[in-house]
Amino acid sequence: MTRIDAKFEELRQAGKKAFVAYVMAGDPDFDTSLEVVKGLPAAGVDIIELGLPFTDPMADGPTIQLAGQRALEGGMTLQRTLDMAAEFRKGDDTTPIVLMGYYNPIYNRGVETFLKDAKEAGIDGLIVVDLPPEEDDELCIPAQKAGLNFIRLATPTTDDKRLPKVLTNTSGFVYYVSITGITGAAAAEAADVGPEVKRIKSQTDLPIVVGFGIRTPESSREIASVADGCVVGSAIVGKLADGDSPAQVLDFVKGLADGAHSA
Repeated sequence: MTRIDAKFEELRQAGKKAFVAYVMAGDPDFDTSLEVVKGLPAAGVDIIELGLPFTDPMADGPTIQLAGQRALEGGMTLQRTLDMAAEFRKGDDTTPIVLMGYYNPIYNRGVETFLKDAKEAGIDGLIVVDLPPEEDDELCIPAQKAGLNFIRLATPTTDDKRLPKVLTNTSGFVYYVSITGITGAAAAEAADVGPEVKRIKSQTDLPIVVGFGIRTPESSREIASVADGCVVGSAIVGKLADGDSPAQVLDFVKGLADGAHSA
């Protein structure tokens, strides 16, 4: 059982929904980013999604793209992202960390080396958005063998024919993308999301967590009420881009987490 599995079990027993927060590692700089990451559990975050900065992101909207650029310009690398996770682990051995990014930096490092280093740094799961199920032998299956969850995205365009393929070898949870398009593009609607979550649940026992288009405590609560939890990314990253202090960012995150937990 991974930390992710344990967290969902704990939430299930408490009758609570999960709140997942995404932050870009190294944005606006390593120290500020680490301070925010360290403060997330106390702000009510159940699972941390740590963005791995990459030059050519394809699923990210302008807010997260710019965060990645700032991080890269500040000297952030895959190694420094793992260093950040390891630093976080010194004070927290229970909150799950999911590394979210693209395959190129991992491929460049070498899959075997990367998985060993990620495990040692305290990473619990991976979301690699540009590796489809057809490429499971590349990273997904080796990751599972190394004890890491491999979390897959399902979208409004993932039809019933495609869905079983997407769910094969997926573990930890399923990340349902509430809208078609990029992060931060539109608002998620519970009326649209609810039936889709039910459809996916008919084919898997995994928790379904919904992301994209959630910006307020109200939408956090509404979306969490029709799923097993929700993810907020662009709205949090946007606060850092606006120059908010770590304390202000964490206060904003607490409101979102309270929303999800009230569902």
